[in-house]
Amino acid sequence: MQVCCDLEVDVNGEEVFMVDKKTLASFSKRFGGLFGNSMDNSGNLKVVFHDFPGGAVGFELIARFCYNNGRTQITPASVVLLNCAAQFMEMESDGHRPSLLNQTKKSLDGISFWSWSELLVALKECQDLLLSPSKPSLILDKVLDCVVGRLVSPIVASPYTSSSENSSFQCSCDTRSSYSTRNNSSQVSWWFEDLLFLNIDLIDKVIKLMICQHFDHATITKFLFCYQRSRFVTATPTEKCRIMEVIINLLSLLDRNSLSCKHLFDMFRVASSLENISKHCKSVLDTLIGSQLDQATIDFLLVPPPRKKHYMYDMNLVLRLVNAFQNELNCCSSLVRLRKVASLLDSYLVEV
Repeated sequence: MQVCCDLEVDVNGEEVFMVDKKTLASFSKRFGGLFGNSMDNSGNLKVVFHDFPGGAVGFELIARFCYNNGRTQITPASVVLLNCAAQFMEMESDGHRPSLLNQTKKSLDGISFWSWSELLVALKECQDLLLSPSKPSLILDKVLDCVVGRLVSPIVASPYTSSSENSSFQCSCDTRSSYSTRNNSSQVSWWFEDLLFLNIDLIDKVIKLMICQHFDHATITKFLFCYQRSRFVTATPTEKCRIMEVIINLLSLLDRNSLSCKHLFDMFRVASSLENISKHCKSVLDTLIGSQLDQATIDFLLVPPPRKKHYMYDMNLVLRLVNAFQNELNCCSSLVRLRKVASLLDSYLVEV
């Protein structure tokens, strides 16, 4: 049967495809709706897409599916792109034709058998293709559940127990050497650098999912500090504020005993250098530091004052931390902790 090319498709300005409109419309409700009564017209039509998922590569996969009568190979590396493109083209089942959307969803049934490297590839595709991580997405939820499930599982102690030797995925992080954990003897932090490529919105979802699944809070804390240092290397001032605010909010959800006083003060210094960080974020950070004030040393408290202030140290900060410490005290350990803080304040008064 001869197939004509009566439809010109401009995909995101990247490439122009000449295809048969009936072939594509038979699988895509979006095309069917666009053409309507003009389906039988002999003249050529043109469609311009500005935001097609995956650009020319994504459209070519869709076209191949249609020309192959609803058949295509779906792999962990392609399932996210195919799913996003199928949703964009409204390729749901009508009971008569194979549905690409249904096929991509069905392929996720085997996600528990994917290697660690394949999961990372799919997660990166989700980040690249899903414009709004806050918008519900079945495929993103499936991938995140499996990634976190692997980390929570006591069986997975290193990436080599679940990753493929032949995977082409490599985490693109310029700070790999600085924050390398894969060769670390610790078995709890092998995955740190693997997730450093995630944007802060996906980190927010990952960490909250970890908390729900009772992942070790001390390990989460270490990862968040590592992530903040790594991302700040290339982040813009606006991105730094967003990263800091999300991380501080996530730290506030963790057990206070998992927090490091030193790292919190380091974070305070970084936050203080950001002009547009929210007051709420600063207040939450004060509370977190105050809860660990008995772990502090005198050096931690000798913080320079805010800009345009003409005294040597920020005494208002110390007052805020003491108030936060008092609010966080519990009756079981209050006496010992109070003595430590009292001794710390004595040393501080001598210094200032």
